[in-house]
Amino acid sequence: NTARTLAELGMGPKTISAGLLHDSIEDVGIKNTTIREQFGDDILRLVLGVTKLGTLKYRGLSRHTESLRKLFVATSQDIRVVIIKLADRLHNIQTLEYVSPEKQRRIALETLEIYAPVAERLGIGRLKGELEDLAFPYVYPKEYEVVHNLLKQKSKENLKHLEKVNKSLKKELAKQGITNFETSYRIKHLYSLFRKLERKNWDMEKIHDISALRIVVPTVSECYKILGVIHSNWRPLPGKIKDYIAFEKPNGYQSIHTT
Repeated sequence: NTARTLAELGMGPKTISAGLLHDSIEDVGIKNTTIREQFGDDILRLVLGVTKLGTLKYRGLSRHTESLRKLFVATSQDIRVVIIKLADRLHNIQTLEYVSPEKQRRIALETLEIYAPVAERLGIGRLKGELEDLAFPYVYPKEYEVVHNLLKQKSKENLKHLEKVNKSLKKELAKQGITNFETSYRIKHLYSLFRKLERKNWDMEKIHDISALRIVVPTVSECYKILGVIHSNWRPLPGKIKDYIAFEKPNGYQSIHTT
């Protein structure tokens, strides 16, 4: 499963191989020399790097969390090691129901405080969202139920609305001669919604990004052109336009958001 996640993320064959082998030294006592002989130095280095990261201990104190995150990235001189570790953690958290309640909470908390932020720093949004949503019910079970039920009511109507908007947007862009683009849409991740509801005093009416449509184009100038097309068809909410192209996020994320 770790290797599968790495393949889905578009990692190369060496990283995927190391993903398959990542527990071989620690769990089944395969010797370093065996891996070197059969797979080469690079894959052995990756496997050893993942094994070393496994020895970092999480104590759950928030003041240590930031230094642990930094250590996490610094310990692996090769960023591929961190990505393998994230894919491994995704599989751990997908199978959390099979461990003791005490271990469930510790692993889930560690996932929210260390692994998901590291995935975000690396710009791997898909992993960040999955890690958070899977850990959420183990760390905040009551809040999870509330948010889950709130979102369930909204999701169906929002998806229908997104499909309609997506169709009409494609027509509008075609009228303007813009044909080279991809669109996708999503409903907000549960944990992300929970964090936002906390900031907005649990007022669902103040959350404007439960559903979102994404448009990807080849050039920056087309981003601004499409923004113009969108605003000439749908009135933007004042103060709700964010230009992350001009002001990119710390992890390199760039796009324009409008509501």
